[in-house]
Amino acid sequence: MNNKSNFKQNPTAGALLEMLFKTTHHLHRQFENTLNTFDTPSALTGPRLRFLITVEEAGQIRMSDIAAKLGIQPRTVTQFVDALEKEDYLIRCSDPEDRRATLLKVAPQALKDIKKARASMSLAAEKTLAYLPQEQRTQLYNLLFELKQEENV
Repeated sequence: MNNKSNFKQNPTAGALLEMLFKTTHHLHRQFENTLNTFDTPSALTGPRLRFLITVEEAGQIRMSDIAAKLGIQPRTVTQFVDALEKEDYLIRCSDPEDRRATLLKVAPQALKDIKKARASMSLAAEKTLAYLPQEQRTQLYNLLFELKQEENV
């Protein structure tokens, strides 16, 4: 992976974004493949797990708010909720402040599986980025953080 001949001295903005997108796609596939080697429930795919973790961290959250928070379409939220509710991972409740809104919360019996899956995610992340020294991880994190801050400007 450390092929210096592919490094560019002064990449254009387009080349930089193309490399970022390709790398993100590659790391996502590698992470998902590694995650699948761990003993996590088959219903908890990476995207479903990220969805559940968002609900868990919020305690309870409106379906419209999770769509905005995750940057996904409301119909995608409905698909996630339908599947996770069917697997007994999520509970829908009416919002006492707005009868038209639906609140989501994690089902109590799902917490054990989520905890196990989170541990697996952590191990998969370490395995996926094992080749990257801590100093470079810090640099990369800080660069990505700076890029993300641009959306708030």
